[in-house]
Amino acid sequence: MNELKQHLIKLIDLQGPIPLSLYMAEALGNPEHGYYMKQDPFGASGDFITAPEVSQMFGEMIGLWMAQNWLNMGSPSRVHLAELGPGRGTLMADILRAMKIVPGLQDALTVHLVETSPTLRGVQTEKLAPFTEPLWHDRLSEILETDRDGPLFLVANEFFDALPIRQFQKGDKGWHERLVGLDTSGTDLRFVLSPEPVMTPDLVPDALIRAEPGAISEICSAAENIVRDLAEHLKDHGGVALFIDYGHDHHSTGDTFQALEKHEYVNVFEKPGDADLTAHVNFQRLKECAESIGSRVLGPVTQGDFLTAVGIEQRARSLLLKADEKQKADVMSALKRLISPEEMGSLFKVMALIDPGIPQPTGF
Repeated sequence: MNELKQHLIKLIDLQGPIPLSLYMAEALGNPEHGYYMKQDPFGASGDFITAPEVSQMFGEMIGLWMAQNWLNMGSPSRVHLAELGPGRGTLMADILRAMKIVPGLQDALTVHLVETSPTLRGVQTEKLAPFTEPLWHDRLSEILETDRDGPLFLVANEFFDALPIRQFQKGDKGWHERLVGLDTSGTDLRFVLSPEPVMTPDLVPDALIRAEPGAISEICSAAENIVRDLAEHLKDHGGVALFIDYGHDHHSTGDTFQALEKHEYVNVFEKPGDADLTAHVNFQRLKECAESIGSRVLGPVTQGDFLTAVGIEQRARSLLLKADEKQKADVMSALKRLISPEEMGSLFKVMALIDPGIPQPTGF
């Protein structure tokens, strides 16, 4: 049993069961033992591979999509380009490399990275050194509150899925919160239900009110707050925000909370801090949050449809012209992985918040 699990068991023993959101926050972000605070989890040698690690084409398509929106805005002389959860910096590097072909855009950019991990900040420094010296932030609010001298162009790829969630289970008398408690021996973690149903009506979408007993609903307040804040900012200062993540485009029930270690699923309570914890994103809920602010929302659409519309197949063909046989196989394999419905193409969704004054962009 690792140190963080021992700490959580002692905490629960002292104060009783804790929300799943607190368990996730500790497992992922504990300053000493948190998963993202102590290691680089990306790539073949890590616990998972994200789309930017699959192929440069993914980031290039996003960079060109952002560039087109910049041109459609009249090429403003100052732009804040930001990424939430930039990982190794691979996506931002590919975005910046693609943007270099657009005259004047690089000179207009100030690059911001919202990253709390000291380990990953070091990796990002090296990756982005050929392009820029980014500004780092612990939270998005630092950008929104101070950098208002130009539009914001923001991307978040596989960011929302790692934010802490709460779960609620339908019972005979209403929805009970699923909490993290102790087993009967007091030596291990397990799910328990709150004794009384929750009384706050907006915790469960109206569409799920008639769900069957035993059904599970998930909410991510952190993601909802980020979307609301961005919607407010874009309405006042202009720009776009692009979200790519795995999830569903309608309200639904089900337990999507999972743990991943070395590319394998593991018990969610076995080794907190040593495995990645994620849950599927409810894009319908995020869309409703943005629209409640008066934001213009595009999508969600599938990742496969988005990337195809913005030209990834044409980009693949151009890479094939200069490739040897192994490289050609790698390009086609990466293309299939990114857009095929059987791989990342359908499970991953793309949604954008956009300045009402910008013409309808490609991809939606």
